[in-house]
Amino acid sequence: MASRYELSDAQWERICDLIPGRPGYVGRKGKDNRNFVNGVLWVLRSGARWQDLPERYGKYKTVHKRFTRWARSGVWERVFAALVADQKNQYLMIYSTLVRAHQQAATGRKKGARTRLWGVAEED
Repeated sequence: MASRYELSDAQWERICDLIPGRPGYVGRKGKDNRNFVNGVLWVLRSGARWQDLPERYGKYKTVHKRFTRWARSGVWERVFAALVADQKNQYLMIYSTLVRAHQQAATGRKKGARTRLWGVAEED
């Protein structure tokens, strides 16, 4: 049984062909892509620090470095674009009562504040 932060078999099947390291992919093969993606989801969904990543997902520095590489190369953007383009996608709705800002969110910089989007490559 998958934890609440992990992908179901159906969800994994939808994205497994979109990521690097799959069979037939040119280049280095990922040891366990599903475990890596589940680790990334655990950090992003739980709001925890990378250092708090459970050991079952691997070393946190390795997972973070791979996450950053995928963001820089546009892997996450391709996955999100494919999921959004799917007419049967039922996961695009956000239930607004569950979206809350941290209590310290109101104290951020106001002028010229730059929003950092997770999973999106940095602009040079």
